[in-house]
Amino acid sequence: MTKKRLREHGYSVGRLPTGVHNSITDVAQVQVGHTTLKEPSQGILTGVTAILPHSGNPFQEKVAAAVHVINGFGKTTGLIQIEELGVLESPILLTNTFSVPAVTEGGLRWLMEANPTLGRQDGTVNVVTAECNDGLLNQIRGLHVRPEHALKAIHSAQSNRPAEGGVGAGTGMVCFGWKGGIGTASRRVSVPGLSGHIGSLVLTNFGDPEDLTILGVPMTGLRERPTPSSTDGSIIIVLGTDLPLDSRQLKRLAKRATFGLARTGSIAHHGSGDIVIAFSNANRQPHRSETPVLTSRRIAEDGPLISLCFRAAAEATEEAILNSLFLAETVTSREGRTVAALPQKEVLKWLRKYKRPLESGSLHPFSG
Repeated sequence: MTKKRLREHGYSVGRLPTGVHNSITDVAQVQVGHTTLKEPSQGILTGVTAILPHSGNPFQEKVAAAVHVINGFGKTTGLIQIEELGVLESPILLTNTFSVPAVTEGGLRWLMEANPTLGRQDGTVNVVTAECNDGLLNQIRGLHVRPEHALKAIHSAQSNRPAEGGVGAGTGMVCFGWKGGIGTASRRVSVPGLSGHIGSLVLTNFGDPEDLTILGVPMTGLRERPTPSSTDGSIIIVLGTDLPLDSRQLKRLAKRATFGLARTGSIAHHGSGDIVIAFSNANRQPHRSETPVLTSRRIAEDGPLISLCFRAAAEATEEAILNSLFLAETVTSREGRTVAALPQKEVLKWLRKYKRPLESGSLHPFSG
């Protein structure tokens, strides 16, 4: 059966319309790139994913950002400075747990090449790298990811819809016992006088197989069962928007991704690193200001727009997680561990018992 997103089978998530690509790259100027390392016979099933917040120099043009930690069993770089200063000044890089140092170095090398004064007149830079543990499939102790793989992911970043499933940082990831990885989705948000996009990109490596829920339907009736795996995995959620949200508002937005995660069945187990990184490229802050006062716009919070943004973050995150499952392929490791792809045919048959596929163009996912 050809791998398709859930939406391509006639089911949508939530109420809001998607962007053109239904991807985080619907956010103006956002780009995504992957480096995939896939040599199962050598024990290598891993990679790097890079999200560029805009098409310029992120160090010279910083963007508003925030972090929300759902469960902090994770190993990241750069998050405490985002919490302190409210800005992002690097690509967001995703990889496996043991490759965080190498990938951070790759991001640093890219930034130093673009900014020759870094480490000199301009001090240092805050590189943001996040991870999930792909050790079930990937020989993680091999340290297969090197700085050049991060550089390759950054240089390959494009604004079209990125590959999903077992690619880039998602190559060796497992979600609800099935093959997981990278997923993305977007929502278009508009009110009179203003419109924009909120996109979500996820790295999925979490979940108890008994908890998987799709469009409110528990997947407990599937005859095919996944290989038992640890529930103590992780998820990294990246939210991007071209709407003018400041760092405080982005913190509120990031919290709403939790609802999209919960709708898929997650309870954020003890050993799960569940982290949300949110940014807005609508207002950019120069590294060096020519004036002592900076002005910027932000959306009003006394009208409907902020709640639409919250809905968009939850819906896009839920759909991104499902896309990571629907587009991943079965993988077998060198040790003979097989993690099966989600059995789409059986899932769709089970869904049809409870929900009718949508008519073309309909936005609402539920039928009577």
